[in-house]
Amino acid sequence: MMNRRQFAAAALLSVLAAPAIAQDERIPLAEISAYLNGLTTGESTFTQYNENGSRSTGRLYVKRPGRMRFEYDAPNKGLVLAGGGTVLVRDEKSNQAPETYPLRRTPLSIILQRNVDLSQADMVVGYGQEDEFTVVRAQDPENPEYGFIDLKFSRDPVTLRQWVITNELGDRTAVVLDGMTTGISLSDNLFNTQIGRGGNRR
Repeated sequence: MMNRRQFAAAALLSVLAAPAIAQDERIPLAEISAYLNGLTTGESTFTQYNENGSRSTGRLYVKRPGRMRFEYDAPNKGLVLAGGGTVLVRDEKSNQAPETYPLRRTPLSIILQRNVDLSQADMVVGYGQEDEFTVVRAQDPENPEYGFIDLKFSRDPVTLRQWVITNELGDRTAVVLDGMTTGISLSDNLFNTQIGRGGNRR
């Protein structure tokens, strides 16, 4: 039978040997929301990975609220433009007119809206850690059928690094940013969907 000293020593050893409680490494949602709300303008090169296994590169421009532009490098040379509540998709290889969609019907509207609050009820449907990234899965709570977006953030400082959009058909498109430069001057013409219908004028 253990004496008091032996019992105390055994108890100490059991505490030391017990696995440490895992620390929550996720960036708080309030910090991520504050980061997005503070992001007024940004520019980055990017690589896009498509559902069919193809890959594209290009340059991204952001001007919040409501505006984003993807210019694709050759041989693609396409254009995706968000502005004025509309998303325009132009394929340089096609003779068809550009396709247009309401911005509110796309998951990108979540990060382009004027006031981002990821703590809003039903907006965040997933929140976890993947390697060094905090991953936030978000969708429009009023239109969940439009799809969702997985946003991947690094910390110190909080920075958007990647996102994966899953549309209403289940198709996934991943965009990896090479490093965004923020607080720059961007012309409103970059995001003019009327100009975007006819050319890449700035």
